[in-house]
Amino acid sequence: TRKAVAVTTDCNSRFVYLEPRAGAAMAVAEAARNLAVSGAKPLGLTDCLNFGSPERPEILWQFKEAVAGIAEACRTLEIPVVGGNVSFYNETLGQAVLPAPVIGMAGLIDEADSRCTQWFDQEGDRIALLGPEDVSLGGSEYLWHFHDRVAGVLAPLDLAQEGRVHEACRAAIAAGLVRSAHDCSEGGLAVTLAESCISGPRSIGAQVNLPAGDRRADLFLFGEGPSRVVVSVPREAERHFERLMGEFALPWRWIGRVGGQALVIEQHGKEMISVSVDRMAYAWRVGFERHVA
Repeated sequence: TRKAVAVTTDCNSRFVYLEPRAGAAMAVAEAARNLAVSGAKPLGLTDCLNFGSPERPEILWQFKEAVAGIAEACRTLEIPVVGGNVSFYNETLGQAVLPAPVIGMAGLIDEADSRCTQWFDQEGDRIALLGPEDVSLGGSEYLWHFHDRVAGVLAPLDLAQEGRVHEACRAAIAAGLVRSAHDCSEGGLAVTLAESCISGPRSIGAQVNLPAGDRRADLFLFGEGPSRVVVSVPREAERHFERLMGEFALPWRWIGRVGGQALVIEQHGKEMISVSVDRMAYAWRVGFERHVA
């Protein structure tokens, strides 16, 4: 057979803690998006619902809302739930874990050779950001890592738009219009671009120009929200790609080009980030070891 199976597991427990229904729906959406950027169409999902003691009203409410969010996302995105389990009483000395409805999802790629990867590969390819610009630092990796806080309001989730992003990604991949696709989730746009630069067989840089606006730099760079994907498009496919995005009525924009040996992000002609791919790759390779040392 020429078919292939794509699998993923996803959940952002900070999102679920802040807004259980929306956060759980976002876990389903992100799992489906991760399949879509590889060219796969979801076949079904299973969930592992990890919560504290249901004897406490607030925990039972979290659980109820999370299940409702999963159900809503599955109905809209037309993904069946084929199994799952519930794990309660995940607590230590009365302190519950953050609610974590982990979504495991499998999808089918009709042509294995046409599968898409997440890393930039070719100098000169144009970089596009698909999806809404409405992001938030609420529940973000940035807020947690630098300020040790789980707080704020999540960016809104439009499940219908989420589905169109998935369909557009699969269509662009099937037509050979994109060389890479990577969902923009934990860490926001800056982290997604960094991963796209260093996660492949060879590291390659990118030059990115952020749109003009009055939003804070940290929100542009590290804000998180659903339905966003970074793709790289060969020069010869740019016009065809633009037409395809118009057919799906998606918000999107060109943001830069692949090339060089550094990730450079500018706004208003001002350099906001410039870091070599070697430095990023080293930090990524030794990060876990340093964290547990």
